[in-house]
Amino acid sequence: MDSPPLTRLSIPLDSLRMQALEAGPADGPLVLLLHGFPELSESWRDVLPLLGAEGYHAVAPDLRGYGGTDRPTRGYDLDTLAEDIEQLAHHLRPGHPVHLVGHDWGGAIAYHLAALRPEVVDTLTVVNCPHPSVMLRRIWRPAQLRRSWYMFFFQLPWLPERLLSSRGGQHVPWLIRRGMAPGARVSDERLSPYAANLSQLSAARAAVEYYRQSMRDLLDPAHARRMLREYPRIRAPFRLVWAEEDPALGLELTKDLEPWFEQEPEVSYLPGVGHFAPLEAPEQVAALIVEHLESRSLRAVH
Repeated sequence: MDSPPLTRLSIPLDSLRMQALEAGPADGPLVLLLHGFPELSESWRDVLPLLGAEGYHAVAPDLRGYGGTDRPTRGYDLDTLAEDIEQLAHHLRPGHPVHLVGHDWGGAIAYHLAALRPEVVDTLTVVNCPHPSVMLRRIWRPAQLRRSWYMFFFQLPWLPERLLSSRGGQHVPWLIRRGMAPGARVSDERLSPYAANLSQLSAARAAVEYYRQSMRDLLDPAHARRMLREYPRIRAPFRLVWAEEDPALGLELTKDLEPWFEQEPEVSYLPGVGHFAPLEAPEQVAALIVEHLESRSLRAVH
C-alpha cells in the first residue's frame, strides 16, 4: 500500500496559531500525535504516513513554543498545554472524540487531557512517558533523580537556553543521540530541524519553560495533593509503549499503573530501542498504535 504524502497545516486556535503535519484521509478517524523535548512534529514524519495508509487522519502539531506554532511567553503548564490540544481536536473534528498519542512531554499532555476531559479522548497511547502521578511519586528516589539531572539543570536562569541555542543549536542533536540506543539508525540530516529550531533563543527558552513550570508544580503542595489524591482516573483504553533502552526514565515507571486507569492498562516493550522511539523505530511504534486503535474498534463492535 502506498503511503500518503504529508501536508503542512496552519491552524488558527483561540489560544494560538498552531502548525502541524498531516497524512491520510481528512474524513478518517482523527489521530493526534504529540512530540516531546527537544523535538517537533517532524518526530512523527515516518509514523504519520503509516497511519494514513491505514485510513486514519494523522495529525502531528508543533506544540506551544515549538517550530511554526506561536511562542507566547506564558502558558507552559499542563492545564494550558492540554487546552491547546483540546482546541486542536475540536477544530479538526468537532463533536467527536479523538485518538491521542503522545511521546515524552507530548505524553504528559496526553495523560492530562485524557484525565481531565475524558469526552475528548477515544483512546490513549503514550510512548516513553510515565503517568504524571507515577512520576511525582518516584522522581525523588535516588535512581530516578540521577536520570532526571537535566530537569534540575533547566531550573537555572538563562544558561540552559543559551547553551541550547548556541552555535546553531549544535548541542541539540547530541542531546537526542544521548537518549537513543547504541547503533540507532537515525541520520544527522533527520536531526538538523531540531537544531535549527532551538538555535533561536526564544524557541530554546520556550522549550526549557516546560521544565521550569513542571518544577514549580512539583514543589507546590496543592498541586502535589491534586495529582496524588484527586487526579481523575483515565477512562480511555490505554496502551503504554516503552522503549527499554531509555537512559532518562527507568522501567519501574511502567509498573503499578492500575490505580490511575478505569480499564486495564496495556504495556508493550520495545527492546533495543532508546527514548526517541518514534525516530528510532517508527514502524514498530506505528504498528503498536494501529493495533491499539483496531482493538478499540473491535471492543466497540462487541
